[in-house]
Amino acid sequence: MLKVGLTGSIAVGKSYVCEILEEFGFKVLDADKVARQVVKPGTRGLNSIVEAFGSGILNEKGHLDRKSLGRIVFSDPQKRQLINSILHPLIIKKQGTWLNNLEKEGKTRVAVIDAALMIESESYKRFDEIVVVWCDDEVQLKRLMDRDSISREEALAKVKSQLSQQEKKEYASFLIDTTGGFGDTRTNTEKVARALIEIANKA
Repeated sequence: MLKVGLTGSIAVGKSYVCEILEEFGFKVLDADKVARQVVKPGTRGLNSIVEAFGSGILNEKGHLDRKSLGRIVFSDPQKRQLINSILHPLIIKKQGTWLNNLEKEGKTRVAVIDAALMIESESYKRFDEIVVVWCDDEVQLKRLMDRDSISREEALAKVKSQLSQQEKKEYASFLIDTTGGFGDTRTNTEKVARALIEIANKA
């Protein structure tokens, strides 16, 4: 089974790329969904976050208020490092279990984990191939502003809190450019999908 790590900065179109890869029969795990699982009420992850940041980051139902936490960590590199040190090991462990289960079943040729902070957390090292999704910087900012209904300044702050697109590209086995919109992104993704299938068939 070919293990593929897919990453890219915020608002570059990773979710759409993953939808296309699933059409090719790839198994895809979204790290953001895993991140939500590890902070459900009663989990070690949520308990650790409350210990570190206080109960003010919970909503009235006792669930993590991700927007409140986001406002705290985006503007403070040390706090961002703290939250990552709590969550990354839990997320990586769940991802590992998912990959192991697929491998035991023996029915999957290509398994993909989509994670924005894969390079920052160094979890990229366990994959056979790395796909980096990217787009023009101005396109990225506009998408982020539209998606989150935020100002250019807020969007820039979010973008700058992550490794730059250029730095992420240096780790790529394959690049998928989403600048041109849905049509071009589909064409670019399909090329990469076919290349990954070829690698998987040779393994």
